[in-house]
Amino acid sequence: MKAAVVGVEDKVDDLLVVLDKDIEHVQESLSRLNELRSLVIKRDEAALSSLLERIRVESDAYTANELKRRSIRRELALALGCDFELMTLSRLETSLPEEKKAQVNQRKAKLKSLTKELKMEHSRTALLLSECVRFNALLLRSIIDLGKTGTLIYDANGAASRQSHTAFVNTQL
Repeated sequence: MKAAVVGVEDKVDDLLVVLDKDIEHVQESLSRLNELRSLVIKRDEAALSSLLERIRVESDAYTANELKRRSIRRELALALGCDFELMTLSRLETSLPEEKKAQVNQRKAKLKSLTKELKMEHSRTALLLSECVRFNALLLRSIIDLGKTGTLIYDANGAASRQSHTAFVNTQL
């Protein structure tokens, strides 16, 4: 029985290392979202391409941590006689001594707050990108519609005039 408890505690130590990597990954994701928004606003295409490539490489590397977490979760579920789907950090905490319980709870709380912040920053980034799309579509529509006959335009003095038979952009194929 004592060997089983030691095995569980060793797995919990491994899990804590994986959770620390998860925390680091979420913090890096927050940083990347801020950088992404900044580069979109600056319209720095070269830096955006570099950032997106870096995100892709880091995402591929992070997959190993996800697989390790899943493996540890499976082993802990088996050791504690719990269904894999039911093995959560909260469930694990109920089976641990106070010291390990506090460590798991600390990581869980940190991940929860970071995840909440990540969701909020993701929403902000999505909103910025959707506004960019809307603005670009509006700008493109106004350029293309500028050449339509009978379009009302204003000159620098504010005088209105109708444009006729001149196209800013030729839309014929």
